[in-house]
Amino acid sequence: MKHPIYRSNYLKSENVPDKIQVEGWTEEFFQWLFCIRREYSDYDFFIQKEAELEALLQVVLTQTGLEPEKIDSVLQGLKEAIVLLHEELEEDLAAILRFDPAAKSRSEVLTAYPGFYAIAIYRLAHRLWVLDVPVLPRLMAAYVHGKTGIDIHPAAKIGSRFFIDHGTGIVIGETTIIGDDVKIYQGVTLGALSVSKEKAAEKRHPTIGNDVTLYANATILGGDTHIGDGSVIGGNVWITRTVPPNSLVYHKSEISIKTREIFPEPLNFII
Repeated sequence: MKHPIYRSNYLKSENVPDKIQVEGWTEEFFQWLFCIRREYSDYDFFIQKEAELEALLQVVLTQTGLEPEKIDSVLQGLKEAIVLLHEELEEDLAAILRFDPAAKSRSEVLTAYPGFYAIAIYRLAHRLWVLDVPVLPRLMAAYVHGKTGIDIHPAAKIGSRFFIDHGTGIVIGETTIIGDDVKIYQGVTLGALSVSKEKAAEKRHPTIGNDVTLYANATILGGDTHIGDGSVIGGNVWITRTVPPNSLVYHKSEISIKTREIFPEPLNFII
């Protein structure tokens, strides 16, 4: 008689890709897309790696349970989209170089910016999501979340020249829509007002207009919440309603600073 745990898991088993293979493919694809390793100075290596990545993706897609015809369609769809994907990411990279005074070079952004890495893998995972690939896009998002602390659902829709600075703690929910030229700092949450399974098909997350800046730890919630174009949302702000275009929203707090001279010295007890 089989172990009850094995029997229970077997009855509930689904088609799940090998996580190690998914993570390896994700890392290698990013390196290939930007020819980061020294070996890519050899064009033959580039072509060979492209074929290897396609073969590995085919294996992973098979593990998701897709039919061979659908796998061929996904591979072709990704191949057709790859040049445009690269162009989009070059625009994201240029935005980082333009706005971040700490960014000194393209190579630095490619290798040392978790925000750009998260954007790159999001855009790739989103392509697969649009092609109706199950599970794999979520595994890619989870991998990047673990590496960078940036959690972007692959179904979210994000415009051009997206800039994430620092990044740790950012959450972008499934039905979020973000316009062009948006800048987001660490700790920002674009989330739902409530968590309910019945609302799975509804728009639960906010819409961010074009040319908006969201500073650190801003929390913006709700599917009906729209941040108008050109707005600046300050740090530590909590928003659950629409903000008109060109708004400046900030959290007002008071910090009291007084000279130490007006306070008596604390009592010191020496035993």
